[in-house]
This record gives sequence, C-alpha cells and structure tokens, in this order.
Amino acid sequence: MKIINCQVDHLKNPLGYQITKPDFSYVITDSKAEKQTTARIVIATDQELNNLIFDSGWTNEIDSLGYIANVLLKPRTRYYWTVSARTDLDEEATSAVNWFETGKQHESWEAQWITSKQKTGRHPVFKKQITLTKPLVSARLYICGLGLYEAYLNQERIGNEFLTPYVNDYNSWLQYQTYDVTKQLKRDNELEVILGNGWYKGRFGYEPNSKENRYGDAWELIAEVRLTYADGSTAVIGTDSSWKVHYGPITASSIYDGQQVDMTLADTSEEQVLLSKRTTEKLADRYSTPVTIHEELKPIALIHTPAGETVLDIGQNQAGIFRLHVKESKGTKIRLQFGEILQQGNFYNKNLRTAKQEFVYIADGQEKIIQPAFTYFGYRYVKVEGIPNLKKEDFTACSLYSRLPKTGEVKTGNKKINKLINNVEWGLKSNFIDMPTDCPQRDERMGWTGDAQIFSATASFYRDTYAFYQKYLHDILLEQQQADGRVPSMIPSFGDKATSSVWGDAACIIPWNVYLFSGDKKILADQFPSMKAWVDYIEKIDGDNLGWNKGFHFGNWLALDNKSDVKNDVMGATDVDFIVRVYYLISARLTAKAARILDKKDEAVHYEKLAQKILEYIRDEYYSPNGRCTINTQTALLMTLAFDLVEDKTKIITALAKAFEETGHQFTTGFVGTALLCNTLADNGFEKVAYDLLLNEEYPGWLYEINLGATTVWERWNSVLPTGEISSAGMNSLNHEAYGSIGEFIFRHVAGISPLEEAPGFRKVQIKPLLNWKIRQAEAKYNTAAGPYQIKWILTDSTHVTLSVHVPLGCEALLTLPLAPQDIFTNNSNEIFNQVKDNKCILKPGTYKISYEITEDLHQIFSTNTPIRELFYNKKAKNLLIKNNPNILETSLELREKSLRELSQAYVGSNSEFEKQLDQLDLALKPLNE
Repeated sequence: MKIINCQVDHLKNPLGYQITKPDFSYVITDSKAEKQTTARIVIATDQELNNLIFDSGWTNEIDSLGYIANVLLKPRTRYYWTVSARTDLDEEATSAVNWFETGKQHESWEAQWITSKQKTGRHPVFKKQITLTKPLVSARLYICGLGLYEAYLNQERIGNEFLTPYVNDYNSWLQYQTYDVTKQLKRDNELEVILGNGWYKGRFGYEPNSKENRYGDAWELIAEVRLTYADGSTAVIGTDSSWKVHYGPITASSIYDGQQVDMTLADTSEEQVLLSKRTTEKLADRYSTPVTIHEELKPIALIHTPAGETVLDIGQNQAGIFRLHVKESKGTKIRLQFGEILQQGNFYNKNLRTAKQEFVYIADGQEKIIQPAFTYFGYRYVKVEGIPNLKKEDFTACSLYSRLPKTGEVKTGNKKINKLINNVEWGLKSNFIDMPTDCPQRDERMGWTGDAQIFSATASFYRDTYAFYQKYLHDILLEQQQADGRVPSMIPSFGDKATSSVWGDAACIIPWNVYLFSGDKKILADQFPSMKAWVDYIEKIDGDNLGWNKGFHFGNWLALDNKSDVKNDVMGATDVDFIVRVYYLISARLTAKAARILDKKDEAVHYEKLAQKILEYIRDEYYSPNGRCTINTQTALLMTLAFDLVEDKTKIITALAKAFEETGHQFTTGFVGTALLCNTLADNGFEKVAYDLLLNEEYPGWLYEINLGATTVWERWNSVLPTGEISSAGMNSLNHEAYGSIGEFIFRHVAGISPLEEAPGFRKVQIKPLLNWKIRQAEAKYNTAAGPYQIKWILTDSTHVTLSVHVPLGCEALLTLPLAPQDIFTNNSNEIFNQVKDNKCILKPGTYKISYEITEDLHQIFSTNTPIRELFYNKKAKNLLIKNNPNILETSLELREKSLRELSQAYVGSNSEFEKQLDQLDLALKPLNE
C-alpha cells in the first residue's frame, strides 16, 4: 500500500500560491482493500515533523478527494506535512514528507514600484547589486513586473517560467511569483530584471478593440529579495530609488506581433529609476500554474519553396517559442515568420490577420543560441530569412503551456482515431497558456468562455485541470464583480463588455465539471458567488418580458445548417431564443445543485423553482402537446435529449433518427450541437450513428481533417479544402479547442468510462464501452482524483471480445458488458458477476477480466446487399459505386437505406444483365471485406 499524488490546493509542493485554508488531497495505490477507514494528516514547521502545528488524529472525516485543515497559516512560511491512512484490511501507510510554502499573503511590502523614464522602444533592464554579509540559510524573491518580466541572478535565469506574471484583468488584481533563489546566490551578486510589454502594455484585444496601453503605458517593477542568515538575522532588498536601469537590445515585443532584438545597439549608460505612483494593494499571491517548456521538437524537413523561401517544417502545429543557433556577421538581419500551413508549397500566414507573429534579430557577429522572451507563436512552419546556410538541427521548437499533470491516456486499434486523440491533446496544450484560449496564433488568442466550457470536460479527462481552471474562474468572478454579475464573452475581457448565452454560462458549467471530475466541493464553494451572480444577472435582465433573449447571442456558432442567404453567415438554423432559454435553465439547475451540496437550502429552493419555471416555459413554447419539438434541427433535438427537456423522449428520438437520415447521416451542428453530438447519440440508442460520425473520412468530419494533414483540430470543418487551399483568411484557425470536445466521447463511450454525479471524483463510475469493428480495441488508463482506473477491450474476432477492468480502492464501477448474451450473467465462476443488478455488474475495487461471444457479428460486409448509405460511408466503396453508376449520387436519402439488390428487385425485376453487373460489383467490393 502506498500514498501518492499528495497535493495542497491541487498543487504539488506549491510555493507562494494563494493558500488560506489548505485543502489536502492524495491517492492510495497498491492496496488489496476496498476502502480507507481512517486517516491522519499532520502539519509541522520542520521537515522532521517535530514542531507540529496541526494534527487531525486518526479520523474517518478525512476524504482523500479533499480535506480542509482548520489551521492559521503565517506568511512566508514553509510547512511540512504527511498523510497516513488505514484500510478495512488493516493496511497502513504514510506518505513521504510533502511541503507547501505561503506567500506574503496580506503582509506589507518592503519595496516600492519603480519605473523608467523611457516608456517605448528599447526595453528596460533594472539592476541591483546584492552582497551577502553572513552565511545564508534561505533566500526568496517575490516579484511582479508589468507587462512581463524575466529575472536573472549573475546572468543566470531565475526559474523556468515564461510570460510571467501572466494574464488577468490588471485593474482588479496583480499576481506576483515567489522563487527560491538560495542556491543561486553567491557572496557578490547582480540581480537583473528585464521587462516586456505583454498583455498589459502591448497591442492586445479582440478586433476592433485591440489597442496598446490598455492597462498602463509604462514598464513597472516591484520586487523583494528576503534573506535569512544562519545566525537567525534577516535582510530585505526591495525595489526603491537606489536601483539602476539601462536599456537593452530588445526594441519591440508583442503577444500578437512577436519580438525584435538588435544586438548591435550599444548598452545605454545606467540611470536612476523613477518611483511609480502605483500602490501595492492589488498585489496578491499567485493563482497561475507555471507556463514552461514541455516538449522540444526538431524540424522534420528543411524546405526550399517554389517562391524561393527557406521554410522549416516541425511536423506539428503547436504553440510556443524556439531556440535557434546563429553565427552571422554583424548587422545581419535575421527574420523568422510563423505559420500553420503551406499554400502551393509556399509559406502562408494570411489567416493570422493583423498578427505579424515574427521574430527579428540583428546579429552582432557572435555565435549565440537565441530565444524569445516576451511572446509566443502558434505554428508548424517557420520561414527563415538572413541565414543562408541554415541547417535543420540549428532550430528547436519549444512547446509552451501551463503545468497540467497528465491524467488520462487512451488509444485504440485505429491509427486515424489515435491520430485524432493526439490532435485533441495538442489542441489542449496549445490553448492552455495561462488561460483557455480559442486559438494560439492569430490576432485573438483570448479566453473565450464558450470555447472554454465546451472543452472543459474533455480537458479534464486528459489533464488535471483543477488549479488551471481555478485561476480562470477566479478571473471570471472578479470581472463579474465589476459588471453586476455579467460574464464577458472573453476572460479577461480587455474592456469588451459583450456577453452571450452559452459563453457566459461557463461561470456555472466549468466549476460543475471541475467538481464532477475532482470530487472536491471547494471549487463550488469558491465559485458559488460567481454562479449565483450569473443567474441573478440573467434573471434581472430577463424581467417579465424575456429581456435576456433580446441582446446578441452567438447561438449555435459555425453550424452547418444555416439557411441564411447572407454569405459567410456563421449563425446556425437552431432558434437562438431556444438555445438562450435552455442554457439559462442549465445554469439555474447547476446553481441549485451547488447550493444543495454546499447546504445552502434557501438558495437551493430559489434556483430549483427558477429552473422549473424556465423549463415550463421551454416546454410550452417549443414542444407540442404530444411531445414533438417545434425546432427540427439536429442541435435542438440533441439538446432536448441531453438536458431532459421532455419527459417522454419517444418522438424526439424518432425525429432525431429522421434528421440524420435526411442528411445522409452527416452532422450539421455547430459549437453547441457538436459538443453534445456523439455523447448524446450514444446515450440514446444511436451508437452506430455516433461511430459513423467519428469514423467518417469525408467532409464534415474529424478524420477528413486528418486526411488533409491536420495535426490539431480546426475551427471550421472546411478550414482547408480538399485541394489543400485554406478556405478563408478571415476567421480560420487550424488549432482550435472547441471541436476537440470529441475527446470526451472517446473516453466516455469508446473506452467506456464516465463519472457519475452521485459520487463525483470518480468514486463511482459507469463503464460502458461501445464495440466497433473498425476500432477493434480500446484501452484507457485514467488517474482520477480517487485513484487509477484501467479499461481495455479487444475484439479477438468479429464475434468475440475480451474485456479487463481495474477499479481503485474506495471506488465502485457499474459495468455494462457490451453485446453480452443474457445467460452470461448466471456465470458464477467469474467474480465479475458477484453482484449484478439490472444486467449491470457492480464492481468493487480490484482487477477483473472476461471473454465471451457477443450477440452480434461486428464485421461489416460490403456487398450489393449492404444499404447504399453504409457503402457511402466507406470512401473506396463509394468510389466503386460511382464508377459503376455515376447517377448513384442522385439516389434519394430514403432509398439510400435500401441495398442495390433490394432496389433491383423493386424497380428492375428479373434482369440477367443487371444481375450480372451486381455480381461484378460484389467482386469489386470483396477486397474491402478482408
């Protein structure tokens, strides 16, 4: 038995984070028991745990998903802790010693904000000499620099983070970072801090609101170096008028436009800093998890394009910076531009709109490794100018994203689905740079709330997102406090006051998803004021005349069923008012549920009544008395089923079947509908349709993108045309998180693991994999908050499956055996059947395995007896049909449900010549069945 993954506030050994009442969590592994019985947490101020400040004693009140210790923490103090646990088999284990260290909390700063005379052009380098007078025990640097900063001690970089102090509404709060610099200090030291523009001072914001100096027009810095000597004495070196500043070689920096460096510029002479009028009241301990380099990618090709360009292909669309080895003569201008795709074999970046996304470097003749400081790029391709003898090995792509511990891993027997999984993961990494952005490359890169909530469940399968979303949700709450509860469509909003249904509902949906995946109700406690404020805002706007519907709403954004005659209209056909009402209902429901969990009974009753009132209106307005939905779109029908909008779903299911038949089993959904698409289909008896959509290799579809070379998920289904041409230079990202939400379906239904609301944190799960011959097998390893699950199924042939499941300590799984014969449940020799209810195997902690013959032959046979529709789903089969009869494409949707043999009998009758043609077609189709 072991205790692992010990965290405080869902962080491993956090230094300087915002921690008031520490929230402890951990995982027990390598145990044969069913559950933890008691546990004990101790906190001390020494690593040997002699000086205890908290001892819970052995108690059954400690939940491994989250236990808040009622202890008063001092500022700037390192605490050590362990957790011990006992099980129902009398096992006992104690974790390794862990630690957390508080920041300054609300302590006064012994430092002043400083700035420089120069506000534009060459970027400032602030400098201070530090001399140690005695043997040192510890040293900490507390620092915030605006817009961005990088700090160095004796020319050695402090820490490994980029883009600090990160992005938020700087008018609301400013987070500082804490660094342990004990080992970097010598007797005589020089501390240097370089400042860049970043989001604070540089050009940023959604067009047409993009502008410079949104929060301030000057570079500003505050820092404290706190020294603790061996004799117990202390010293503080804070920013003040004694610091010096000079101006370095960075001449421009921008999140959108990149960076310019001129190494031929002579250093300016040092000058006195200026004291800023800024106060310290908005400074706060950090929330942001570190943005660091995670992967380093080498180019797969050096291309000389038809246009005469030199272009590097790193083989993967991603977001980050780079390292480049240079040795060019003094004055040489080196220019790097970054893009996502080639066009006609040439470099292309027009879809970046106004974002220059470039790095310009004027060489000084010295051999160097250069790396940007105050920007990042979304790219696969790099055009390089100024290095005539460039080599592939000179360049390294460095992928930047926030620290997000990996939790889930899933793979299948289908190479293209595995590629899709990889694309979803890269979309996550590229768009999780301190905030959940929609895209990482063009003049946007903003924390769109709609994209964030749509992708939040998928993200939480692949990564531990608690701490990351906690910061984003904190930003939402602070923006709401300035706007009477309104949630801007982008967080931080950068002054944009727009709000919308579905987008603003992130304030309720994301905290609920974080709770569902973590099992820690602290996130609900922290965000309940935000959830409540959002619903209250809508209720006030709505009044008695549906006022909430009267503003602008995105609706089913980028849906394919638009009936408008307006060119490039991105609004879907689903009634926007319907979507607005339904998401109002969702937020009211979730707020009511959160209130119940938090024992806020009065609020729970209020929001439950509000939700019922909204639901009654929806049913009266959008459903006929006999249960038919008056909005006949795929999205409206999916929403009806997903959100339980009607009691009798029979007619809705019938209508949904017809809706997909009418489109030849293609989806026409947008942001709202696609997020629900495959999960809802699979949950309501349309498993085959869900798989057909997942596996479809033609437009629109995820594999269509992969067939055209996608390495991330696109913003639009036709972002790139079959010819390889990009469809539009306007709103067209090739690295977008929203449609990556298909990753949730892969975990929930392909692998087959879903959390259950009755026992969040995966204490209780549903395991219900859906078998598919084109997939052949699926395996998921998922390190949940409650412990590691493993699921694997493999079709040994088209009628036999082997399934294995591992359930961790303290957990329970409700297993539905796919396509299992009824008599299998009487098999008493396999412990998988120890407890069965309604054909669900109730699994206690342990490892299980079973092999059996399924009730259906899953090998799809392509022949003239196969429905035309199913033949159309296979590209090779479809091409054979067209070659045999070009008019086959004109077959009505209704007739496509029939086979060619059936149509022959119905319309041609006995015709030996036609029968011969069908026989020949069967021979042509036969190789597809092997």
